[in-house]
Amino acid sequence: MNNQPNKIGIVIDSSPNNIIVEINSQEIFEENKNDLQIGKYLKIACGNLDFIITSIKNLRATEIINNENKPLFKFIINSFPIGSLIEGKKFDKGNISLPVPTEPVFIIDSESLKIIFSSSEGFNFPMGHLVQNKSQELKIAGNNFFSKHIAVVGTTGSGKSCTVAKIIQEAVGINNGINTNKAFQKNSHIIILDLHSEYKSAFSLDQKQEFSLNVLEVGNLKLPYWLMNAEELETMFIESNESNSHNQISQFRRAVILNKGYHNEEIRDKVTYDTPIYFSIKEVFRYIYNLNISTKDAKTGELKIKIKDSNFPDIIEYQLFGDIEFEEKQTAKINNGQFAGEFDRFVLRFDTKINDKRLSFILDPQKQDGSYYKTDDFEKIMKQFIGYLNKANISIIDLSGVPHEVLNITVSLISRLIFDFCFHYSRIRNKNYDLNDIPFMIVCEEAHNYIPRSQESKYKSSKEAVERIAKEGRKYGLSLMIVSQRPSEVSETIFSQCNNFITLRLSNSNDQSYVKSLIPETTSGIIDNLPNLSLGEFIIMGDASLFPCIVYLEKPNPEPSSQSVKVYDEWKEDWKTPAFDEIIKHWKKEI
Repeated sequence: MNNQPNKIGIVIDSSPNNIIVEINSQEIFEENKNDLQIGKYLKIACGNLDFIITSIKNLRATEIINNENKPLFKFIINSFPIGSLIEGKKFDKGNISLPVPTEPVFIIDSESLKIIFSSSEGFNFPMGHLVQNKSQELKIAGNNFFSKHIAVVGTTGSGKSCTVAKIIQEAVGINNGINTNKAFQKNSHIIILDLHSEYKSAFSLDQKQEFSLNVLEVGNLKLPYWLMNAEELETMFIESNESNSHNQISQFRRAVILNKGYHNEEIRDKVTYDTPIYFSIKEVFRYIYNLNISTKDAKTGELKIKIKDSNFPDIIEYQLFGDIEFEEKQTAKINNGQFAGEFDRFVLRFDTKINDKRLSFILDPQKQDGSYYKTDDFEKIMKQFIGYLNKANISIIDLSGVPHEVLNITVSLISRLIFDFCFHYSRIRNKNYDLNDIPFMIVCEEAHNYIPRSQESKYKSSKEAVERIAKEGRKYGLSLMIVSQRPSEVSETIFSQCNNFITLRLSNSNDQSYVKSLIPETTSGIIDNLPNLSLGEFIIMGDASLFPCIVYLEKPNPEPSSQSVKVYDEWKEDWKTPAFDEIIKHWKKEI
């Protein structure tokens, strides 16, 4: 073994986290300099037929003096063990034994690299090529990657969007603009929450490719308010910092439950605040409005309605949903109602929201014929999110047109509906002892915008929805891909549940420190490369990868619309005048 031509040195110190190698020949070091760079791999004898594979952490040279009094150098390499090559045929992650001092060390050969990265059982998803060994393709465990949560982080301009698009293209069978699954559509289901309208271009293929893409924008997205749960409804309509918010919540909740029962008589006894069935938000508004102007009998306490609404039953609580008038206040006979005047701010805020045309996709969703979406339309509404209206493997939910004040509620509602769908489908499958055979993945682009570490109440609903998926989703066939340029600002709960990390260049020291805190100490050496990664290069680590690797992934084809404007090149062009009238019409949503 010691006669192998690529022997470079010997082991001089061995520990579970660090194997130190000495090269005492400057000539050997110079000959192998290209293969002795940080992140590259060594092969160390451990017994007669087995080898330990290590990754180089750092190198240093020590000056020595020979008999001729000329300076020479020996070289010390620190490396960490990543696995064992058994009998030159099989790679095992981890190490049962470690090499002892004086064991010979070799530059890893291409055949061994192939065994490690391309031949391991279950490692079937291509993930680019190794940066340190560009001819070597990396394959990861597809099941471990997509069935567990993924974090993709990197600073602006590092290539996050292209990396995400390329991974998804590979998953659904898009190769250089060709739909490789054209003849037989596969069962992949991916939902992208796209905050900046970047991803549509990456999955829009030539019509001949017969690739269905489901794109939902504010103009065609229907997300009826009556699907909201308690948290989402109250985030939308209640100001938690107001002194009477407890009364707002109690009466709003009562109005919603009553109205759900009124419009769904057949299940009235089973209705709860969270039951996903139709109710009229305008009738709930009138309920609150009427309470705010109500009068009552001074003796009995009964509400004194002067003019009733004939559209509702002659039951006081149902009459509050209508356009009614109360008798005027009279000394000792008619007093103000219990909540009269208390909900002035609540009513003003409520009225403003339900009449805000920007929120019509939530608060006034209508079909093409002008009718409203109701309980019977639940199935159609659900199908739009998960691509079952047009059999699409990818659904892009373009959130760029969603008003900022309802972004969190929109994310919360969509995420929760998909989770609930997977939950109930899994429960049905489990009755026959079967697993979910229609798994989904939600891609949360720019996740720090709606699932931050912040404890502000406005983020509560979206954080709870996504954190629930992070903690429970995998049991029901639902995984997450969390994408962010500021990982240190994303919910710790969510990142702690991620099993796979793709880390592109990170220049912010807080983000670098945060990512380092999430990974084992033994692999921290490779993370030191984060500020120096080139465009499209990333470090992959986690359950799907045998060990942390620096990888280069080719650009997707087609690409997402995430390129930066070449400002200086544009400034050198001749003066340009935009079409102001078209811009303003678009601004006013006239086109």
